[in-house]
Amino acid sequence: MGLDLPGKVALVTGASRGIGKGIALELAAAGCDVVLTGRDRAALAGVAQDVRALGRKAAVHVADLTAAGEPAGLVQATAREFGRLDILVNNAGAAKRGSFFDLSDQDWRDGFGLKFFAHVRLCRMAWPQLKAAGGTVVFISGIGARAPVADYMIGASVIGASIAFMKALADLGKRDGVQVNAVNPGTVDTDRFRHRLAIIMQKTGLDEAAAIEHHRNELDVTRFGTPADVAGLVRFIVSPPGRWLHGSAIDADGGQVVPLRMSTYD
Repeated sequence: MGLDLPGKVALVTGASRGIGKGIALELAAAGCDVVLTGRDRAALAGVAQDVRALGRKAAVHVADLTAAGEPAGLVQATAREFGRLDILVNNAGAAKRGSFFDLSDQDWRDGFGLKFFAHVRLCRMAWPQLKAAGGTVVFISGIGARAPVADYMIGASVIGASIAFMKALADLGKRDGVQVNAVNPGTVDTDRFRHRLAIIMQKTGLDEAAAIEHHRNELDVTRFGTPADVAGLVRFIVSPPGRWLHGSAIDADGGQVVPLRMSTYD
């Protein structure tokens, strides 16, 4: 059994750049037709062009998934375009960093609005199609809940809720024949990483290469990830060799999260 997915249809949220774009292109390379959603029409159009260059179909659905009715509209658009849905990748959403005392109630609502509540609604709307296809759901969550820090409280809380929801949905998936898992990326070289790197360079006076090494040592990781790293893992999970995985939250972080240590008893 290989990692190809001929004839499958994948829906990827937050597909305009970074990890979402990487996943969309990886699934297209595996043989999937892809529905791309996000808020940046021009960026999504570019990703769609790249998907088509791989010989697959691409549909663009520009949407703010926090708006009422948008998750349902996205699922309906997928059904109209392709008549089925096999793979749902819940990737969209980011949480604001900062001091607990400076973050507003709106910052907390925004953090949960897309990364958690919009994906809850999307899973509910997509479930009948996923059940009919014997499909799969992958949440792109993060290591924030496994290694909470003071300046990322919103993200840690959202990710914790997302993983708990994933686990509960996986329990339902056992009954309905839908695979459900999560990938927890560590620090990945995306636009947000580059923004953080610029801050490090400004504070330390280091050039880019030295700042990357400084930050790598600071986090104690083997290296920083790439969107392709996450995308390749997603492809494995949703392909036949990965289908035994169920209810798993897989850390892909270069060793940033300290492994759990089992106690021994005499």
